Amino acid sequence: MKKYIFGKRDSIHIIDLTQTLELINVALEKIYKVISENGKILFISTKKQASEAISELAKETNQYYVNHRWLGGMLTNWGTISNSIKKLEKLNIDLVSENRGFTKKELLKMSVQRDKLQKSLGGIAEMKKIPEIVFVIDTNYESLAIKESIKLNIPIIAILDSNSNPEGIEFPIPGNDDARRSIDLYCSLIKETIENAKKETPVSQEKKTVTTDKKNQNKITEVKKDKINKNIPLN
Repeated sequence: MKKYIFGKRDSIHIIDLTQTLELINVALEKIYKVISENGKILFISTKKQASEAISELAKETNQYYVNHRWLGGMLTNWGTISNSIKKLEKLNIDLVSENRGFTKKELLKMSVQRDKLQKSLGGIAEMKKIPEIVFVIDTNYESLAIKESIKLNIPIIAILDSNSNPEGIEFPIPGNDDARRSIDLYCSLIKETIENAKKETPVSQEKKTVTTDKKNQNKITEVKKDKINKNIPLN
């Protein structure tokens, strides 16, 4: 982290905010590109200060998140995790079914299992494949998630505090990963970027559709002209 440190005062490292500004813009450009190409982001932070903010951000932008506990293999052993998600889905169905046929004791046990799985897997329950990019707050806390992402060559955007290790982080953002105000700022910028990307995406798709329709219409017209020239019935 030495290259991101501006100086030191009273044993406190001061991060170079000029680099922070430049690098956060690079990261936001990457997020914009991923969303505009219909990609998905996995937000990761299980630390107390950031878990709620990460959850809210993911829900508001329709992305994925892990904010309770990172289970080993969440990315590298997706088959096992998928089975756990299916179990969660089954428990949800059984607990809301009218003709359940379970005893109170069985329902209580199922409810406890459901709540436990929901905390760990609820944020990735709709994730059908590995995400296009991951965003991490506190790489020390989430070292296992970082390792799995690197192993699968998933690009990583991460907030790097003065005690963080930048190795393997493709899009580093030097900054405070403890203060709630800082975390809220990161989340706010990302939310705005995702919303802007989503606004632009439908316009691009609509243009493509219109262009395709015009091409198809031109082809139909050319075929009709050709048939007319050859005196072939159109129907």
